[in-house]
Amino acid sequence: MVDGNTAVRPAPALLPALGAMTSLQALVALALFAPGVVAPSARIEVWQLSMFSCAVFAVGIPASFWGGSFIARLGSLRIASLCAAAIVACMALASFGSTAALLAAGLCLGLAFGPETPASAALLARLVTAERRVFVFSVRQTGNQIGAVCGSLVLPAIAISLGPAWCYAAVGACALLAILWFEQLRLAYTGKVVAPPELGLRARLALVTADRRIAMLALASMPFSAMQVSLNTVFVTLGTRELGLSHIEAGMALACAQTGGLIGRLGWGLVAMRLNASRMVLIVIGLGMAFSAAVLGLDGASLGRTGQFAIAALFGLTASGWNGVFIAEIARLAPQDRIGETTGAVLTASYAGLLAAPALVSILDGAASLGAAFFALACLALCGTFALIWGSHDKAGK
Repeated sequence: MVDGNTAVRPAPALLPALGAMTSLQALVALALFAPGVVAPSARIEVWQLSMFSCAVFAVGIPASFWGGSFIARLGSLRIASLCAAAIVACMALASFGSTAALLAAGLCLGLAFGPETPASAALLARLVTAERRVFVFSVRQTGNQIGAVCGSLVLPAIAISLGPAWCYAAVGACALLAILWFEQLRLAYTGKVVAPPELGLRARLALVTADRRIAMLALASMPFSAMQVSLNTVFVTLGTRELGLSHIEAGMALACAQTGGLIGRLGWGLVAMRLNASRMVLIVIGLGMAFSAAVLGLDGASLGRTGQFAIAALFGLTASGWNGVFIAEIARLAPQDRIGETTGAVLTASYAGLLAAPALVSILDGAASLGAAFFALACLALCGTFALIWGSHDKAGK
């Protein structure tokens, strides 16, 4: 076989590569969600969660934007090993429990969060046919939900019975095992990596701005990402504080949301592939997440347990289910020799939304309530949906 970033690969290489990259995203999700899920037991405040998230995304933005060059030189699977090592360091730091340690953990996790999706896009886009691309990318993006569902169900119980530090230790141990797997798998992709010429800042920005369809994807991804990270990090706090749920119930509701996201990533990808209408699927998803967040934010406590869990599932189906179709659409529109760089550049906008969301939520939580914050995010998601509609009218579009 040849390296995962070279041009020619046998078809059987798809499944192990897909499994590895899906597992990597699951690990990143576990590490990212861990502080928010254990927050009630660990006495972590909303502002501390916001600080942690901001630290992750502040590092993740440049790591994503410039990571394409390292992916081309080192190969996607070696980048995966380095990301897993960053997760181990992150969890070790978080286990100390102090505010400073949580900040340092977030900065460290950003080194994994930034390059993992561009690395996956660069590898998988060259292993899969164009017809199957959107579904394969959607399968890969289920790693986020796999990690989130496992974390939502298991970590609260570990935090209550053993303490938050054991939650971090469990995630770190999984990351260590993943490094062994990634390095073993990398040996099956031996060969010389041929890196394309280096791109400067202006050329990287042009990858996004030269095509209005890609530019509108980047713009819409900002509120979509803000919605997703808010669901993942402060939904448990919203449930316990404003929806009348216990810690375990809030964790179960979040698990419903992440299960909905898992179904959504596969289902939306299948629909987009069958209908050949990725942009329209993204528009429907945007409308769905805006509706769900608005309902929970305005009067979620009055829904009752069944209604709350149902809306949480719809919330996850949309706010956590859009990524696979989104990444596949970037790969479709990007120059085929610059998929990693284009994905990283577009994700810079997504991560800007991730970076701004915790600060916005924290400010609105202090001024009004978490419900008001979710309603504001719903309005922003609706604006992002309108951007997709406008971008779909490009004469070069579908």
